[in-house]
Amino acid sequence: MPHQERVILPEPETAGTLRRTATSHLGLRVPDVAACSEFYCRVLGMEPQEDLAGGGARLGWGGGHHVLDLLPGEPAVDHIAFEVADPGGLDALEKRLREAGHQVSPLDESFVDEAVADPSGLVCTDPDGTTVHFHGPVGRSGEHAADTGRRPIKYQHVTLATTDVARMAAFYTGVAGFRISDQLADGGFAWLRSNRDHHTLAIVRGPRPGLDHYSYDLAQWEDFKAWCDRLTEEEVDVVWGPGRHGPGNNLFVFFDDPAGNHVELSAEMEKFHDDRVTYVPRRWTPVPRSVNLWGGQLPGWRKTS
Repeated sequence: MPHQERVILPEPETAGTLRRTATSHLGLRVPDVAACSEFYCRVLGMEPQEDLAGGGARLGWGGGHHVLDLLPGEPAVDHIAFEVADPGGLDALEKRLREAGHQVSPLDESFVDEAVADPSGLVCTDPDGTTVHFHGPVGRSGEHAADTGRRPIKYQHVTLATTDVARMAAFYTGVAGFRISDQLADGGFAWLRSNRDHHTLAIVRGPRPGLDHYSYDLAQWEDFKAWCDRLTEEEVDVVWGPGRHGPGNNLFVFFDDPAGNHVELSAEMEKFHDDRVTYVPRRWTPVPRSVNLWGGQLPGWRKTS
């Protein structure tokens, strides 16, 4: 039987929408912290920034805010985190969360670093129970600062799997302040924005809640050849791509880390200018060619979801 679920479209402009909020870092539970840390340093050019309590590791690009918290455990998302640069954004977000009946607690300062000017922030959980951190603007001196053939320029977005796309989209748009850029017409995938990028968060239907994938930005198309060759040299298999997504129009290539997390490299993402244009969320036909305009089948983890 086909899915009857539908994403409820928000109004194009609503009070409390975010305009300057970006991903800041990602917390992952992994069975072997040392192996994953070595992988990200070797393949993506990261550097250890701090040892975490309990045998974890904090990685980044040597300057500015960190990118990854790797924590011991079975593969899972420990937390996702967003930088809220909108003036008054954190206070307004906390008010909306509390009014909607969500529990909010202060962010433990151990989850931020010296690159965050104001370590205050808040923690909540989304409808699937994923821990979400929101905090103030971060320093980003480690981004855009190296050979783009050797490391990405930034951590760009995270995609969560869920059994209920509509419920998750309603939370992140109606309460947290994201906006829907695109969705599949059967309600199985929604791409949400919180700044000019087409999406900083995406939600896809899957057999269970968790991480579908997360993505780093490359500078341009020319980098993709160098990166595919680099992955080959490091004996890392490309598991999907290169291709071009319909929603977002961005180029992509995917590979897996040692814990089995799907990692995307992306470039040329579509930009939205909500201060000048009123956008209506688009609906894409739910076929493989929509999520890869260049054709080909979906990857194995999508086929089984």
